[in-house]
Amino acid sequence: YPRDTIAAYQRIIKTCQRRQLAEQAMYAYPRGDQTVTGPSIRLAEALAQNWGNIQCGIRELSQSNGVSEIEAYAWDLETNTRVSKQFQAKHIRKARGSYRQLDDPRDIYEMVANLGARRLRACILQIIPGDIVEAAIQECEKTLTGRHKEPLEDRIKKMASAFAEIGITQAMIEKRLGHKLSAIMEPELLQLRKIYASLRDGFASREDY
Repeated sequence: YPRDTIAAYQRIIKTCQRRQLAEQAMYAYPRGDQTVTGPSIRLAEALAQNWGNIQCGIRELSQSNGVSEIEAYAWDLETNTRVSKQFQAKHIRKARGSYRQLDDPRDIYEMVANLGARRLRACILQIIPGDIVEAAIQECEKTLTGRHKEPLEDRIKKMASAFAEIGITQAMIEKRLGHKLSAIMEPELLQLRKIYASLRDGFASREDY
């Protein structure tokens, strides 16, 4: 039962037509004078699920002296292509300019999952063909810029509310845009979605924007 690449491609495109996924599919973060964008871990996971016959995940190999040894991996069982990334993570968290040692197992688990997700994303994207990834990105953008049943005003309110939950006020957003939130256009809203995904997944910090 070899992989049917045409059927897999069609599943991926259909998945990218789901608005909820499309809204979380891309991240954007500043690097020097440029803004770097790319597929998020959510899109990478959707690609792996629909491409099929892939095992991927994050494993904590060991934990001692306040440090975790972690492995993220993706394995295409059909082609036997396997990519893995191992790294160490200290049990500390930066908050309000200072570092705090983590001792709660739940906090450590969340930190491991967050840091591992970035490497997992990279592993998955290395085994999925590049043209498939690009097609998925384009379909997600078409989904977001297509006709909306929900009024723009309501979507703006939801976006502002989501940013507020991670400590970013409407005034901060308006300062970055250079105008009132009520005057936002579709391309700007799309860019804000990418920024939100970048912040949520830990690719950048609030101060970067």
